[in-house]
Amino acid sequence: MNAISSSTITHHHLPVACYRPGTNQLSLIRARQEVVVQPQPQEKATSRAARLANSLSNLLHLHLETPLQKNLQYTDWNFLDQGNRTSPITSPREDISTKWREIHGSCDWENLMDPLHPWLRREIVKYGEFAQATYDAFDFDSFSEYCGSCRYNRHKLFDKLGLTKNGYMVSKYIYAMSHIDVPSWLERSHLVDTWSKDSNWMGYVAVSDDEESRRIGRRDIVVAWRGTVAPSEWFEDIQGKLEPIGDGDGDVKVEHGFLNIYTSKSESTRYNKSSASEQVMKEVRRLVSLYKQNGEEVSLTITGHSLGGALALLNAYEAAKALPDLPISVISFGAPRVGNTAFRDELHQMGVKALRVVVKQDIVPKMPGFVLNEGLQKFNEITGTLEWVYTHVGAELKLDVHASPYLKRGGFNLPGVHSLETYLHLADGFRGTNLTFRSDARRDIALVNKACGMLANELRIPECWYQLDNKGLVRNAYGRWVKPNREPEHIPSPSREVSLHASFVEMHGHYQGNQPLLSV
Repeated sequence: MNAISSSTITHHHLPVACYRPGTNQLSLIRARQEVVVQPQPQEKATSRAARLANSLSNLLHLHLETPLQKNLQYTDWNFLDQGNRTSPITSPREDISTKWREIHGSCDWENLMDPLHPWLRREIVKYGEFAQATYDAFDFDSFSEYCGSCRYNRHKLFDKLGLTKNGYMVSKYIYAMSHIDVPSWLERSHLVDTWSKDSNWMGYVAVSDDEESRRIGRRDIVVAWRGTVAPSEWFEDIQGKLEPIGDGDGDVKVEHGFLNIYTSKSESTRYNKSSASEQVMKEVRRLVSLYKQNGEEVSLTITGHSLGGALALLNAYEAAKALPDLPISVISFGAPRVGNTAFRDELHQMGVKALRVVVKQDIVPKMPGFVLNEGLQKFNEITGTLEWVYTHVGAELKLDVHASPYLKRGGFNLPGVHSLETYLHLADGFRGTNLTFRSDARRDIALVNKACGMLANELRIPECWYQLDNKGLVRNAYGRWVKPNREPEHIPSPSREVSLHASFVEMHGHYQGNQPLLSV
């Protein structure tokens, strides 16, 4: 739909106003009520497979559009194989240009999350896919000479991952390091000679193109941070020690390991002579200046999953300090607590809007501070402000794995529950706390099993299917299986010719419309 009409809403569905003069508030409007599929009377199912087949059959009927398709019969055995071919995998992308501030969190998403507004849902999924890209493109093969790098050149990243549909272009890669001595069993690579012994590709900066900027009402700068993959990062994550951040108020403290990854640098390294913090802020400042000079409205949206969500908050804190007039939002997935109450309060005072998407069964958002957390605030009169207590920041959208008819029941699959693809599946299907799973959810269900095994076995989707063919080995001209050479454009340490070309572009510049071709 291109617009949300209040004529489709009955008076008892209107939420409380989040008033801002001069606009038609999105908070006062709700999308047409989505159909709740009521199962038809049937004989009692005798097995889990039968129950799942019945559920899938009911859900599928709303996807079938033509008379021929309506006559097709699907079971759990062929639902994904044939069913997904009968409906597109992308949702409509409406013009939200007049409502972007509400969707960006100007009213802290009040009355937009339960029930979840379709426009907000699609933006959450969009930013979640940007975060997922940091996993899909990361080379975590410990036998690779490029272990810890991105598999693709930044100009090809979205094209390789099928994300060009979102209308953004990557302008900068971010690298981070850890200044720690790790045991030998935590070493990242089996190889002595790798592209970098100290640095990991940690994410990227992207910016909306002209068409997407018109749709969303502003030029949107996105920073996507990768979650934990490298063992050394896990070693950092579990330290659980608060320390002051930056040169601000000494009472503002954040977890030591997260801050170390964000701020560490060394002159002896190739990719971290400047820290991840310095890299990202230099690029954000440059882009903000560039587009504001063109008279455009600019926003900053920072996203990440797990550790990436923690880094996103640190990034937002620094950006709000440096660019106080810039609208800044954080949309995180499965993120842990990052700092203390003073950190939360200062982010709030600076106007940073944070939306935390969490799965009820995921333990990562409960860490650190599983015991010593914001729950102790109820005892403030006795204890006073506890600067060593961890506290979450912002609004929470809580999902539940039991809401989806496609996910396994029973057992407790910690990696699967924490997987970002599980989060995106649940977000795409979420309508409201007391509402059934969305029958017309569009994201491909098979994506859930990319790196885990959360899908019901009856769907017959292999676990952890997202991997390189033959573990990355190819047969050479002599018939031997070998590690392939990367194409020069995808090598993190570019050849002299590529470097010279990049230098020429950086010196002379090249523009396509308002979109600069930026430095490598």
